[in-house]
Amino acid sequence: MTTLTFRGTGDSMGVPRVYCDCEVCGEARTGGVNRRLRSSLQIEDEQAGTVWIDCGPDWGAQMQAAGLRQIKTMLVTHAHFDHIGGLVEWADACRWTGERGTAYVPEEVIPEILARFPWLSRHIDFLPFESALRLGSWSVTSWRVHHGKNGYAYAFRFAHLATGFCWAYCSDAIGLTDEQQQPLYGLDLLILGTSFYKEPFAYETRSVYDVVEAIELTAKWGASRTLLTHMSHDIDLRRDYALPARMSFAYAGLEVRL
Repeated sequence: MTTLTFRGTGDSMGVPRVYCDCEVCGEARTGGVNRRLRSSLQIEDEQAGTVWIDCGPDWGAQMQAAGLRQIKTMLVTHAHFDHIGGLVEWADACRWTGERGTAYVPEEVIPEILARFPWLSRHIDFLPFESALRLGSWSVTSWRVHHGKNGYAYAFRFAHLATGFCWAYCSDAIGLTDEQQQPLYGLDLLILGTSFYKEPFAYETRSVYDVVEAIELTAKWGASRTLLTHMSHDIDLRRDYALPARMSFAYAGLEVRL
C-alpha cells in the first residue's frame, strides 16, 4: 500500500502571510483550518519507504508533524525557495546522522540549487531525474511545465506497475501547452496547484492556475479525483465553493491511501 500525506498546501508565502490582516490570515493565526505551510507531499510506500516531494523552508515543522527524524529520498520540482529552502536543514540533519540523502531532480534544476547552496552536495546526492525512475512498485516520470512569469517547473506522474493506477503531482503550472498536458489525461488522481479561486491579476503576471481554470481543465483531462494545493490566503476552507464532486481542497495532514 502507498499513502500520500499533505504536509504543506500553501503557496510561496504560506498562510498566514506575515504582512496581512485579512480574515483568512487572522483565522490561520489562531491555528485554524486555513493555516498552510509551504507545499510538500509525503509518500509512504511499503517498498520505497518514505519519499518527500519538495523541501521548502517549513520542512522542519512538517517533519515534526509527521513524527519523523530523518528521511533518505526527495523529489524536487524546481529551484524556487518555497520548494528548496529546507534542503539546508535536511543536509544538516544528514551531517549529524551520518546518512547521505538522495534527491532526484530534473537535470537543469540541479545547477540552480547548487549555485545557491554549493555545500549541499557534501551530504546529499543530487541525481538527474530525466528517464523513468523506479520507486517501489511505481514508475515515476517527470516533465517540464510552464510556470508563467516564474519560468518553469516540473511535474511528476506515478504509474503503478501492477495495477496501472496513475496519479500526478503538478503544483506550479499555468498555460500548459497541449504536449505538457498529455501526461495529465486519464489520471486516477491529480494533485494540482491553484493559488486563487479566481485570480484578479493580469495573466502575464501570474504563475499558477486558479480554481476556476482547474475546474475547466480537469473536466477535459478526465481525472477521477482532483486535490488542490499551493493555495494562497484568497482561499478560505470554511467556505463552500461548490466544487465538482470529484474535486476538493487539500489540507495539512490529509491522507490519501492508494
